Amino acid sequence: MARPLTFELLGVDLTTWARRGRMATRHGVVETPAFMPVGTQATVKTLHPDEVSGTGAQIVLANTYHLMLRPGVDLIERAGGLHRFMGWPGPILTDSGGFQVFSLARQTKVTEEGVIFRSHIDGSRHALTPERAVDLQVRFGSDIAMVLDHFVGLPAERAAVAASTARTARWLDRAVAAYRALEGAERVSALFGICQGGMEADLRKESAARIAGSDVAGCAIGGLSVGESKPVMAAMLEATTPELPPDKPRYLMGVGSPEDLWEGVARGVDLFDCVLPTRLARNGALFTPTGRVDIRSGRFRDLHEPVDPSCDCTTCGTFTAAYLHHLFRAREVLGLRLASIHNLRFLGRHIEIMRSAIEGGTFATARALFHATYRPIGG
Repeated sequence: MARPLTFELLGVDLTTWARRGRMATRHGVVETPAFMPVGTQATVKTLHPDEVSGTGAQIVLANTYHLMLRPGVDLIERAGGLHRFMGWPGPILTDSGGFQVFSLARQTKVTEEGVIFRSHIDGSRHALTPERAVDLQVRFGSDIAMVLDHFVGLPAERAAVAASTARTARWLDRAVAAYRALEGAERVSALFGICQGGMEADLRKESAARIAGSDVAGCAIGGLSVGESKPVMAAMLEATTPELPPDKPRYLMGVGSPEDLWEGVARGVDLFDCVLPTRLARNGALFTPTGRVDIRSGRFRDLHEPVDPSCDCTTCGTFTAAYLHHLFRAREVLGLRLASIHNLRFLGRHIEIMRSAIEGGTFATARALFHATYRPIGG
């Protein structure tokens, strides 16, 4: 049986660690670097799958925690798998649900066996173990399945971070063993490991080295973009990515601001996901070449041109800033949709610029040009 995922490294920038790659899955090829829109509950909020792919997205993410609670893995199996259920023909990555267990669930208890928690929906009791996380995602039909990791909210004492990182390593071994035990025909998902270590560089290196020595198809970096400063996140990436195997894709979890994508790619990351672009959009915050703007602001009331004249998305190609302003003021759902399309396409265009720049040997110049014009909120 063919491997469920292959990765080809096509080139590396000579002045940074930026990489150009190609990842092949059962449901299609993903050119990297790539950003994955988040479809938490088997949908990218407000958008039709065709609209998502129209932004340049090649792969989406869905959430194991939410899907196991509602509608449940049995129903998804009866529907023919997650791809058919949500009408998305391309690759799907599902996270293990670990982060949501610690951030959303009630009465969470961590043991060596796994995590016991109560649903945030109805209070029902559930257990998630490394083995069950693999089983759920394989039954979903995910192209990429994530191992269960132990995330500790920060700030935290070093001892707590060290303990959670060690537990994540032990759970990694159990997930790999559960994956290996699958019959060949059932091994349709590729398994990715997750690096933890908080903001401790030495723990990050140890965790990355552990993943590098494991039988996984890809390597994820978790526990970042959780409130730390951007220089600290950059330092943690610089401690981590050199320890990861160059012939496997690298995935930075939960990162999706334009400036963080550029800096993550510069430090050797291939894949990203985040709810940020669509969540911002639903609250009226749109990306532009000079930074975010609030489309609800009065300055857009009579602006009869696209919010970003340089953008090639269907929103900017069809509607004016004044119309978007009106939709948000009137609380029309169409405004949420059009803003989401624009923000996802903004990231998609920048990812495409990065890929071309790496291929052409001009990544450093393109990165400098981006930072010269784009101003994130808060500087």
